[in-house]
Amino acid sequence: MSESKSGSPKASAASASASASTSSIDDVEKSSSPVTFESHDEKDLKVQQLAESMGINHRKLMWKVDCCVVPPLALLYFLSFLDRVNASNAKVYGITKSLNLTGDQFNTCLTVFFVPYIFFELSSNYALKFVKPHIWLSSCIFFFGCITIGMGFVKNFGQLITCRVLLGVFEASTFCAIFYILSNFYAKAESQKRFSAFFSCTCLAGAAGGAIAYKINDLDGKYGIESWQWIFIIEGTFTAGLALFLYFVVPDFPENCRFLNENERSFIKQKLAIYNGDSGFEFKYTPKELFAVFKDPLIWLTAFAYFGLIIPSYAYAYFAPTIIAQMGYTGVEANQRSIYPWLMAFGWTIIIACISDKLKRRLPFALLNSSIAIVGLAIVLACKHDIHARYAGCFLAVTGLYSAMPSLICWSSLNYGGHLRKAVGTSWQVGFGNIGGIIATYLFLSKDAPYFVTGLSVSIAFVVFAMIFMVILFIYYYKENQKKLTYEYQQKFESLTPREKAIWGDKGPYVPYLY
Repeated sequence: MSESKSGSPKASAASASASASTSSIDDVEKSSSPVTFESHDEKDLKVQQLAESMGINHRKLMWKVDCCVVPPLALLYFLSFLDRVNASNAKVYGITKSLNLTGDQFNTCLTVFFVPYIFFELSSNYALKFVKPHIWLSSCIFFFGCITIGMGFVKNFGQLITCRVLLGVFEASTFCAIFYILSNFYAKAESQKRFSAFFSCTCLAGAAGGAIAYKINDLDGKYGIESWQWIFIIEGTFTAGLALFLYFVVPDFPENCRFLNENERSFIKQKLAIYNGDSGFEFKYTPKELFAVFKDPLIWLTAFAYFGLIIPSYAYAYFAPTIIAQMGYTGVEANQRSIYPWLMAFGWTIIIACISDKLKRRLPFALLNSSIAIVGLAIVLACKHDIHARYAGCFLAVTGLYSAMPSLICWSSLNYGGHLRKAVGTSWQVGFGNIGGIIATYLFLSKDAPYFVTGLSVSIAFVVFAMIFMVILFIYYYKENQKKLTYEYQQKFESLTPREKAIWGDKGPYVPYLY
């Protein structure tokens, strides 16, 4: 959003509280008029002065944070997403035939994953206040890998269902926890490219899944194991093995992470207080305070917007090889050709993220990417008899969808302030949104092949649904920013205790929402 450079609040740059970025309430009372938000340039100047006073090389420190935070979390999610969607590659190699799956049983196996996944996401983020992230996340990804290996040895529908349920339990900890951790290291205006670098691993995982499946076909029948079994065994072994490495490299929160010294931790905490408000890390919150956050409409607006994007995104991830195979390619060719759209999505996501951070805008890029997705899905839907056009539509569909999601999640998760609201907001957005995964698994049914009119039509409709909620979210942010500038609102905030201010988080008056 655009912020005024005049009438800025005055504060010490070294203060770690949210009120550090405001003028005192006495000054407001004297003027009897609202103050304006500090500009990004003014905040940047405060951070620069803070760094000089603490002997910190800001640029060097951020490189250190980038190297120690983003790659381990990106690797973690790469592994979890790879193991989550590899069932789509296994399907074109004959898992349904080998296990005698009939009707919609394969779709049911995909669906049951989301039931525990949705249920455990909020509790997982809450658990991170008591168990350090490097212990919690590496343990979950280890068990996730072991269960994936087990999927390579299932003999029937019931065993496959059981494995998918257990995958959902352990997978629930990863996605929302990663966004929770990332949002505590970066200011709003510097976050999009970091978030997208992490999120783009879904694109790389999609591409890697296709590439691995393509090469694994050479192992079909070796040691009496079919190619679809090798997919689970190899990818699960890879995941479980790297989980041991992740134990040592996954970062904790900035207040207690291992790769920062005490002076660097203090600087990051105070820096983020200037940009985002006080984190409230030192407080332990009760379940009552946690559930009270759900009274805020913001929690629901972000969740509904993400819900709309999840449906077509998962639908594509789960059924892209099937869709491409139905265009006339063999199973091996379909897995090979499923790689290239993901690679295009990866490149576009990084480019658009850098531009978004540069311009400090979120909504225009979220809407642009969503529009690209609609065009791509519409091409696949309309060009029923042009195989090349449908394949081109896959490029646009996955590029738009998998760049719109990080645009939205970064926009919303970085606007949350304080540990409580970040934990609840990120987990609920992802948890509620993943209800859409249940819908997605029943969109592309075998009976609708080869054109999948219903699945593609519903996917387009839900992208439009997401765009509507993005606009509503923008309006809400705008009105809340106007409310924050009023004297009455600021006076109410100043009358709160430190704990109450931490619970307010981003609702505090001195840190504007970015849009």
